[in-house]
Amino acid sequence: MKLPSKATQPTMYFIGVTTTKSSIMKLFPLWAEALGLKDAVIKGIDIDIHAKPEVYREVVEFIKNDELSLGALVTTHKIDLYDAASDLFDYLDPHAQMFKELSSISKKEGRLEGYAKDPISSGLAMEAFIPDHYWNNGGEVLILGCGGSALAISSYLTEKEHGSHLPSKIILTNRSKPRLDSARELLSQLDTNVPFDYHLCPDPAQNDEIMEALKPYSLVINATGLGKDRPGSPLTDGGKYPPNGLVWELNYRGELDFMHQALRQKEQFNLHVEDGWIYFIHGWTQVIAEVFHVDIQGEVLEKCAKIAESIK
Repeated sequence: MKLPSKATQPTMYFIGVTTTKSSIMKLFPLWAEALGLKDAVIKGIDIDIHAKPEVYREVVEFIKNDELSLGALVTTHKIDLYDAASDLFDYLDPHAQMFKELSSISKKEGRLEGYAKDPISSGLAMEAFIPDHYWNNGGEVLILGCGGSALAISSYLTEKEHGSHLPSKIILTNRSKPRLDSARELLSQLDTNVPFDYHLCPDPAQNDEIMEALKPYSLVINATGLGKDRPGSPLTDGGKYPPNGLVWELNYRGELDFMHQALRQKEQFNLHVEDGWIYFIHGWTQVIAEVFHVDIQGEVLEKCAKIAESIK
């Protein structure tokens, strides 16, 4: 990890793994102009997956103490950054405290603030493709991976405001036991009647078996990061998707093996296959609004989405 030099203009950071490959590098200047963010720039900070705690603390302390470094969006490292550096923040929002992860770093009135925006941004993204009354068909949700996005999605899908419009079960799998156990502990705090199942699946074939047991009209989500920062898919090519199911690849860039596996079965099983583009737009606009203290909703959000479409 290489820290950027002291900022000389209002600067937002993208803390990820392969940040230069993200569309946000081309998109941010266009959004900044549309939003009137004078002289604002974005810079990437690449960190190895599961880096040492001191690396995350160094990044947070740099942003905290550098006047024109205004904040950051965090991907991939949301849980590791929280574990290593949550004590450096003056404020953590309720979602960040509950799920022990951070996707947004910002400053307000001299305070360093941390937010978990994924419950909001993932919810907005799902509202765009899950049909009304879809869960009345009795379907389940399979989330492959137990990182911050998986926790956020589970939280959104079980919110009380959905009434009876709930999946019949949420199943999470992960290839490492500590992260799976952590997800089980954190999600046990949700006030919901939706049952949860957890499975340790170090081998993709084990994910195949769980997916093939899903009911029709179920949702399958790749929340592993495989196919973007790392090659591969959490499934094998032989895995069969649920009939009339929804398939959500959280990534929008990279090899997207998981999404292509689903597309090959789209006609056979009447699947709706969604990539991570809408999630990307909501995720970034939510954090930019926090970092620069601007309102990005309604017509302004539509304008940002239209600009994003022009560079897709």
